[in-house]
Amino acid sequence: MGDLLGVAVLGAGHMGADHIRRLDGVVSGARVVAVADPDAAHAEEAVAGIGSATVHTEAAAALDAPGVEAVLIASPGPAHEEALLAAFARGLPVLCEKPMAPDSAGALRVLEAEARLGRRLAQVGFMRRYDAEYRRLKALLDDGRLGRPLMLHCVHRNVSSPPDFTSAMLVDSSVSHEIDAARWLLGQELTAVTVLRPRPSSNAPQGLLDPQFVLFETDGGALVDVEVFVNCGFGYQVRCEAVCESGSARVGDDHGMLVTTRGAAGAEVPQDYLVRFVDAYDRQVQAWVDAARRGRVTGPSVWDGYAASVVAEAGVRSLESGGRVAVELAPRPGLYAGGGS
Repeated sequence: MGDLLGVAVLGAGHMGADHIRRLDGVVSGARVVAVADPDAAHAEEAVAGIGSATVHTEAAAALDAPGVEAVLIASPGPAHEEALLAAFARGLPVLCEKPMAPDSAGALRVLEAEARLGRRLAQVGFMRRYDAEYRRLKALLDDGRLGRPLMLHCVHRNVSSPPDFTSAMLVDSSVSHEIDAARWLLGQELTAVTVLRPRPSSNAPQGLLDPQFVLFETDGGALVDVEVFVNCGFGYQVRCEAVCESGSARVGDDHGMLVTTRGAAGAEVPQDYLVRFVDAYDRQVQAWVDAARRGRVTGPSVWDGYAASVVAEAGVRSLESGGRVAVELAPRPGLYAGGGS
């Protein structure tokens, strides 16, 4: 590889444009050499001022563009499987935003394809593993000072849901981050899920079951609960408290700027995930670039993406049935014996 890793970015929407900005002006060791989006105007706007980047409407054309040495997939979920398999066929390292595939069957096909290669090529974009607070919590749990983890209490709130957001997406889109974070923090697999549905908020669009309360069981005997509320109206909030045998630790409390005016004081509340986790996204992409330049792939693996997909599907079935649903994972290939990161 050259001095700068040549990256093709697939998708120039909200997430893709942010990654293009990040690769061009924040992280070191990389340059954007190709961008693909079905909407050429989106792609042109995203690469404005980046003279090294060519614009394409087809993913394959971007992957085959001169200078491409790695791929960042930020296109809509249904396009991920095809893009991952195309990158594998070309031997290109990949950073793929979640979901790795839109369903567990597709995720399993990606898992099997990479396992056949006998080496890792893909990292999945579970950026919370790169958040400073989450990393401190992980280190605290790993060193055992608080004793064995018993429970995780999680909160995931958004100001409002985007158009066409469905009740199932509260689990398979929003809570997918908690699914991965819980597996990573605890070092345990999730074995069952139960989704409970309180009375929907009057702020939720008609027919959207929001909020939801999700309960996970693990193979290590811990419990994980998640309050997911995507139309809370006041801010983007993500919190996690680990309750252990000898203490507890919580991350995600709002410690931003405190603004005081006449007769009132208040803290700023982030309104968007790109604000709350901007540093995590920066660290994630930098780590991926650094590893790719060394010929390595680190971070959340295809196995992690597959496991999250299976657990999320079990959660959707629980949402629909109202009962507890067991999680059934395929055998873990030897390539992923050590887990993700």
